[in-house]
Amino acid sequence: MNPTQGCPHIGAVLAAGDIASSPLGKFKEVVAWEVRRLQSVKNPTTRKKVGVPSCGTCQVALHRPFVCLHCSYAGCWRSGHVSTHLQESQHSFCADVKTGSIYCYECRDFIYDAKVDEIYLAAIVTAEEEQTRFQVAKKHRERFQSWAPSPQDTTALENAVAIPCQGRRGLLNLGQTCFMNVVLQSFAHNPLLRNYFLGDKHNSRQCKVEEDCTCCEMDKLFTEIYSDASTPYGPISFLVSTWRKSAELSGYAQQDAHEFFISTLNHIHTTSRGSTNVSCNCIVHSTFAGQLQSDVICARCGNVNSTVDPMLDVSLELRAKVGEAPVAAGDNTLVGCLRRYTQPEKLGPKQYSCSKCGKAAHEVSKRLSIRKLPPVLSFQFKRFEHKADKTSRKIDTRIRFPATLNMAPFTTLVMKAAEKENGSPVFSYPGPAAMYEYDLFAVINHEGQINNGHYTNYARFEDEWYRFDDDKVTPASLGSVLASSAYMCFYVKRHLDYKPYTTPTYVLTRETEAVREKELEKEKELARIKEFEEALLATV
Repeated sequence: MNPTQGCPHIGAVLAAGDIASSPLGKFKEVVAWEVRRLQSVKNPTTRKKVGVPSCGTCQVALHRPFVCLHCSYAGCWRSGHVSTHLQESQHSFCADVKTGSIYCYECRDFIYDAKVDEIYLAAIVTAEEEQTRFQVAKKHRERFQSWAPSPQDTTALENAVAIPCQGRRGLLNLGQTCFMNVVLQSFAHNPLLRNYFLGDKHNSRQCKVEEDCTCCEMDKLFTEIYSDASTPYGPISFLVSTWRKSAELSGYAQQDAHEFFISTLNHIHTTSRGSTNVSCNCIVHSTFAGQLQSDVICARCGNVNSTVDPMLDVSLELRAKVGEAPVAAGDNTLVGCLRRYTQPEKLGPKQYSCSKCGKAAHEVSKRLSIRKLPPVLSFQFKRFEHKADKTSRKIDTRIRFPATLNMAPFTTLVMKAAEKENGSPVFSYPGPAAMYEYDLFAVINHEGQINNGHYTNYARFEDEWYRFDDDKVTPASLGSVLASSAYMCFYVKRHLDYKPYTTPTYVLTRETEAVREKELEKEKELARIKEFEEALLATV
């Protein structure tokens, strides 16, 4: 087989178009079967019920089965039984169930094709989505479907004008506004916010908010950053709007980036179309909102009192170096901070009264866990320490954080499952690992002292890292990102949840406004007709 041209036999199958009835349709079934088998093996209740396929020739149990993609035969690879089957039956393809590799007998080689790889990955995602249930509703997720343009989309794309965009535009420092610039850059490189605002979900020209609309400012920001301009952009109107809406952030004094981050999220929420105070699915809550569960456990009677609170970010304590004593290895890592954040904490006898065994003084413990993981996780490291004597200091301890983060050990679902397993070495996380995996996409750093410092940040754009220092943008490596003095970290979920489709609130609001405008026009028309009739009667 010529590696530059690919396998002509699989190319012919792809060119035929009818994948469902072709060997690739059988390939998708094989991939889905392997996903279901792995999930069953991970589940302790069904682990013993899973059988192992056997070779169709020698009947030996196959721990790495090769399956014919033309019939139901499964056979040994080392003994050559699967090759013999392909030769005798004049079948062309078989698949390695464990790796998803396809072997072409006519080429006498394993093959690679980009389209086949897409089919393989889509089959895995589809099977995992079918196996995974929502934590709350206990319903299966919606089946994954790859997007294909409709005729209307194709027509629109043909008539569209391509606009070059770079997404690596610096922001001018307007007078100690580096705290604002780093947060805006993290917003600009947030894939969910980027898709929302560049997708024209909020159009500043059609917005009904009269002034100081933060969503309009975000719309302008994304338009400027993802334009073809190469000169730095000055977000003056964004700064002025922030001053008007947040008096504590006004003026040219150095401000806290995290405080600006939370304030801006609140302003985006309040100016988003269709935002509500209950079950809001505005862009802020759809992107950053998760749920934090607090379990208070009575040591006397074992009663558990659980409360669930919303969260937009997670603030983590750092271990400062005391004197010459070194900080324990692993303490000042992101995983170590999360481990401390979710470990049980003992409460004093006067801090809690058990509703089950009375109000007598006794020992209780409190434990936090993440009940619902958001699409984007924002972490803040508490580097600024404010003491009771009104003195402040910065904790300069370096924090280590990974490029890929698995949040499974810190979720309510996994922590409860681990308790039931009692630390069993064969314990595995409920559901596919993709449910818990996050990738780093932005980091905010603070350099200098607490009263005389400077903010910079790193952000990922098209799988390349860049350092943003106000108006200066320079390429960076992942190593320099992970070695930086992080103050805030942003992670995006590797595979977003596919939930049953619900009409977004901004669409409902837009439709309601359109209906209302039609009703107003109708009322005005009736008023004009009535006025005309009255004028006509007056002349008679």
